[in-house]
Amino acid sequence: MSLFTLFCLILSSTFVALSLTMDPSGTWDLAIKGGAVLFGILFLASLFVGRKIKFDPVLR
Repeated sequence: MSLFTLFCLILSSTFVALSLTMDPSGTWDLAIKGGAVLFGILFLASLFVGRKIKFDPVLR
């Protein structure tokens, strides 16, 4: 797992934990949930991009 992927995982987990434990109102609630979604999507995208695709150029 790359450093960026780990960073996104930690941030999305932090935002989800804040969303579950705190009871913010209005704009803060939207910002916390938006951050969780944003970093969750970035986490999944970085996992997808970081996959090692093995390609065998020699056709047998």
